[in-house]
Amino acid sequence: MYDPQIVNNPLLKNNLVSRRQLLKSSGVGFGMLGLSALLAQEQQLDAAVKSTSPLIPKQTHHTPRAKHVIFLFMNGGPSHVDTFDPKPELKAQEGKTGKGGKYMPSPFSFGKYGEAGIDMSELYPNLGKVADELCILRGMHTTTPNHEPGLLMMNSGNQQPIRPCLGSWVTYGLGTENQNLPGFVVLCPGKPVVGPALWGNSFLPGIYQGTHINNSKVDPKNVIGHINNKNLTPDAQRRLLDLLQQSNRKHLEKRTADLNLEARIQSLEVAYGMQFEAQQAFDITRESQETLDAYGEGQFANGCLVARRLVERGVRMVQIYYGSGQPWDAHGNIMDHKRDAGKSDQPIAALIQDLKQRGLLDDTLIIWGGEFGRTPTAQGKTGRNHHNTGFTTWLCGGGVKGGHIHGATDELGVNAVEGRMDVHDLHATILHLLGINHEELTFRYSGRDFRLTDVFGNVNHDIIAS
Repeated sequence: MYDPQIVNNPLLKNNLVSRRQLLKSSGVGFGMLGLSALLAQEQQLDAAVKSTSPLIPKQTHHTPRAKHVIFLFMNGGPSHVDTFDPKPELKAQEGKTGKGGKYMPSPFSFGKYGEAGIDMSELYPNLGKVADELCILRGMHTTTPNHEPGLLMMNSGNQQPIRPCLGSWVTYGLGTENQNLPGFVVLCPGKPVVGPALWGNSFLPGIYQGTHINNSKVDPKNVIGHINNKNLTPDAQRRLLDLLQQSNRKHLEKRTADLNLEARIQSLEVAYGMQFEAQQAFDITRESQETLDAYGEGQFANGCLVARRLVERGVRMVQIYYGSGQPWDAHGNIMDHKRDAGKSDQPIAALIQDLKQRGLLDDTLIIWGGEFGRTPTAQGKTGRNHHNTGFTTWLCGGGVKGGHIHGATDELGVNAVEGRMDVHDLHATILHLLGINHEELTFRYSGRDFRLTDVFGNVNHDIIAS
């Protein structure tokens, strides 16, 4: 049995690298039996140390269908009637006045893709090649047609910037498989309208906050600031960090429930590990030319490739924002969707194919969507306004039905009328696929138990594969 005094000694407890060197050097005078005993204690000590980390993998409520999440966030609001929800009736009603303006048919042609005959517009020809992997949710709706509250609702289940986001809840509930990388990584070139609140931890411990990476240009040496220490060797850094952590933990012992200090202690450990693994994870030049060509060029393409490299290294959740600001916000001209779909079509299709080829798609849940959709009516001559009462999101992999369409909007695409799912239902279903009961994933704060879905949310079992 290990010595509790050793386990509770912060200097030794956190110093795994230096301790191994000590054990090996000690074995010279102890003989093989003594060295074996010390190494056995080392293994027990490792287990004891890991059991105290808030990021270690945790027990699920039920058998999970997915282990990882990649959220492809199309910030700004893509139009459902121009992408995955064709409405021929809009042509018949063209120019007639509806709620918010005059009805405008889609300028894009639609076709049926895959063996399942999934309806998709010409905007996504590459994605059409993997249509049988997609689960299209046409009955989505949300509470508001405004960007800020819409973004917050889709990311945190609340319209106000005071709640933890989906990724923070996921890592809080599940931990992560790689202690040398963050459990939740956000790839966003710049900031969307609301900014860090979209990947914030709020009242959850700070270690669960999303790590924002500006993927305007994926340079492994600079993608994370100060990733290299030019003055100290890894062993010297480890000893210095151990001394600092010993002081931090003594400071913490005198204070109860200081989540900010605990988060700082854990973040220092993750940062130390990232020096050795993060640069490799973000180095897409290690990929074959064939793989690079499959994903294509551009910041979103690089983000999709990095996302695959992160989940295969055990990162729990990666969220990729299509761009900074609201690039899909097609108020002036819906033809702007051709630009945005053109930059995202090839990378998304390549991501799905790549994950499938590597055996990762079955346990990686991909989510595609924005904060809402766009109106079937015109804004100005050729634009579309925000629309929240009916829009499309799709899922892929991670235990959902492939080649499946769930729900529907009315014949003009105004309201979700069948298979209706609000954001809470979507969140509840995502957590269910990850092995979490959304009603039991709670955190006590300010006198009450909070959860991602608040007092709402129903798991949609109809979209889950048998």
